[in-house]
Amino acid sequence: MLIHPQFNPVALQIGPLAIHWYGITYLVAFGLFVYLARLRLNQAQFKGLVDSKRWGAESVEDLLFYGAIGVVLGGRIGYCLFYKPFEYLSQPLEIFAVWHGGMSFHGGMLGVIIAMAVFARKKHLPWLWVTDFIAPCVPTGLASGRIGNFINGELWGRVADPSLAWAMVFPQSGTFIPRHPSQIYQFLLEGVLLFAVLWWFAKKQRPLGAVSAVFLMGYGALRFVAEYFREPDAFLGLLSAGLSMGQWLCIPMIVLGAAMLFWSYKTNRHLAPSDA
Repeated sequence: MLIHPQFNPVALQIGPLAIHWYGITYLVAFGLFVYLARLRLNQAQFKGLVDSKRWGAESVEDLLFYGAIGVVLGGRIGYCLFYKPFEYLSQPLEIFAVWHGGMSFHGGMLGVIIAMAVFARKKHLPWLWVTDFIAPCVPTGLASGRIGNFINGELWGRVADPSLAWAMVFPQSGTFIPRHPSQIYQFLLEGVLLFAVLWWFAKKQRPLGAVSAVFLMGYGALRFVAEYFREPDAFLGLLSAGLSMGQWLCIPMIVLGAAMLFWSYKTNRHLAPSDA
């Protein structure tokens, strides 16, 4: 069995200033988003908008700003509503106590969707065009976040067979039972694999909404699988049908993504530079 390396969560200490690994992974996520989004600008379907000066590097930076706000606000509010609604309703000021932890990917995703709607309205672009643009640039950020989870030794996996070559003990769990390193599974599935699929799919021009639909289906399906290896939240456990909260939140994503993909290819609408 392997034992979690017990990384120091502080990567660099300069006097009273402490730089945490988790903060660094966020910076890496933002940097990768900007790099990949700028690569997207060079793809054929966006050249007309770039050449017409209606879309460019400054738009990528604006997207990052709006997206970061959406992730933070949506992630926190989503956690409060999805995971501990009664606790936070009884103590509403605790919603602002972010230092106590508690963020939800699904809430963060909803926050980003709203932020992109605001951005699209400002830029006079179809909302789904904006989400199609950013979708392939998101998984690497998710991968970076999972590395942060692993470094912190949090969100560990369910109990694993001790004979599993990569079974790992997470002392942070309060036990010395071998577990699945589910953070690494999620890094590989929701991060690396989803990125590869989306980047390949989005290289060619697709109907409006198709890339967003593949993201919803892909993330939902891969996260659903990964949840079978991730320890459910102690205060929730497994819910009906033996599924975790994460799995139940993924089901609407998969259904909505499939419906969007069908609608996208049925309408077969594409955005021309004159539409911007």
